[in-house]
Amino acid sequence: MATTVMSFLFLQISFANEADNQRKIHKHSAGIGLGQTFLLGNFESKGDNKITLDFLYTYTASFSFDLLLNLHSSAHTHNDKEVKLRGAAMGIKSRVYEFDSFSPYLLGGLGFYAPTVVENGKTSERKVTFGFNFGGGLDLRLNDMFSVGLMGQFHHPFKIKQDEAGVKDVSGSYFKLLMTLMYQF
Repeated sequence: MATTVMSFLFLQISFANEADNQRKIHKHSAGIGLGQTFLLGNFESKGDNKITLDFLYTYTASFSFDLLLNLHSSAHTHNDKEVKLRGAAMGIKSRVYEFDSFSPYLLGGLGFYAPTVVENGKTSERKVTFGFNFGGGLDLRLNDMFSVGLMGQFHHPFKIKQDEAGVKDVSGSYFKLLMTLMYQF
């Protein structure tokens, strides 16, 4: 395990040195992610997958790492059931490699989630819970102001206990596959 971590850090440092003259650090970016949200686990039977919109913010902290904030909200229905997903997730993008304007990355972090479920005519309480997210993607820098990309991100909010009798605890996860457009300033 220690050897793997050391190898990863060595690769990060060596690729960061190549990218020094290409990437600009301490920059902000705002944008959108448009794509499919796939419901998993207990959410899968309570709603249909659908196209959703995410709001994204990144801060380029170094040549190898970016901060990524993701805000999203969507409602998924199926027959008389519904899942509403709300999240504010934070992650660290670790650039695996940078070649010219193209850079793949890995992503991992934590966030706050407020999922609710409507089932059998009963709505779960809206409570905020903690959770984790991870994924990866590709960025292509078009010029000094715009970049496009693809991102896959798995979100897993922790289980929310319900106080009301007859309402099941809220648990599940979801995966987002997004096309991204970012504006750097």
